[in-house]
Amino acid sequence: MMTHMNELVIDQAVSYNTYRKTLNDLVEAGKTTGPNQEEWLVDYTRLNVQRMNRWDKTWTVPEELEQQLLAIETPMIWLTITEGWCGDAAQVVPIIEKLAAVNPLIQHRLILRDENLEIMDQFLTNGTRSIPKIILMKEDDLSVIGSWGPRPSSAQKLLEELKENRELPKEELYNQLHAWYAKNKGMEVALEFMEEVRREM
Repeated sequence: MMTHMNELVIDQAVSYNTYRKTLNDLVEAGKTTGPNQEEWLVDYTRLNVQRMNRWDKTWTVPEELEQQLLAIETPMIWLTITEGWCGDAAQVVPIIEKLAAVNPLIQHRLILRDENLEIMDQFLTNGTRSIPKIILMKEDDLSVIGSWGPRPSSAQKLLEELKENRELPKEELYNQLHAWYAKNKGMEVALEFMEEVRREM
C-alpha cells in the first residue's frame, strides 16, 4: 500500500456534489464514466443514480457515530475510488459522504478508477480492482493511514455464497446483493467503515 498520496491526485479529485452532477449529465446524454460505454453499463448507471438519490434523501448518521466523528481532531481526506456504473459504489458512497459531512475537518473527495489505475493498483482486493475503495489520509502530509471497501463483510460473504451457485444468472446475483443493501439500510457500511477510521486514528 502506498504511504503518501500524490498532491496532484487530490487537486484533481472532485466533491460528491460534482460527481453526482457529472453522473446526472452523463445519464442524460446516454453515457457513463470510463472508457467502456456499453449499453448495460449505461443502464446500471441510470439505476445507480436512483439508488444514490434514495440514500441522499433518506439516510441519516446514527447519533453514536455522529459523536465518534465529532471527536476526530485530525484534519483528514477520505478519497473514494469509484465509477458511475458500479452498483456497490451507489450503495456505499452516499453513506461515506454523509459521515464526512458531520465533521468540518473531514474532506470527502472522489476519483474515477479507470482514470487512476496506478492508484487503484495500490489498493487491490484479493488481487482485483474492486470498487468503491475509500482511502483514509491525513490532510497535512497526505500520509495514507488506511483504506476500506469495496463492501461490508456480510455483503461480501453473501456474494461469495451466491457465486458458488453456478446456475444463478449474474442479474439475479446482483439483485440479491442489492436487496441485502436495502434491507441493511446502510448500517453495516457505516459501522464497518467507522471501525476502520477509529483503528487508524
